[in-house]
Amino acid sequence: MVTSVESVRAEALFASPLQSSDQPAAPEVLRAVATTLRRFGSRGCAARVAGEFGEHPDTAVHRMTWALEMIRSVYPTPAQPDAQPEPQPLALAG
Repeated sequence: MVTSVESVRAEALFASPLQSSDQPAAPEVLRAVATTLRRFGSRGCAARVAGEFGEHPDTAVHRMTWALEMIRSVYPTPAQPDAQPEPQPLALAG
C-alpha cells in the first residue's frame, strides 16, 4: 500500500533530474527529494508526473516503479502498531 507521504516522495524523485541509470545512493535520493520538493512543491511534482504520464506513459510507468522502489528502500518504514489486546471486564469489588 502506498501512503500519501510515500507517494509525495516518489513523485518528487520522479520529477527530479536523478536517473535510475545513475544508481544513486541513499544520500543522493534524500537530497533529490528534498531539493525537488522545495523547488516545485508537492503539487508541482504531481503536475510533472501527470504530464509525463500523458506524454510518455510507457516510460513513466517504469520511472515511477523505480521511484517507489527507491523511496521504500531509502526511507524507514513506520512500525506497525501492535495488535491491541481485547478489553477485559473490570471486576467489581464486593
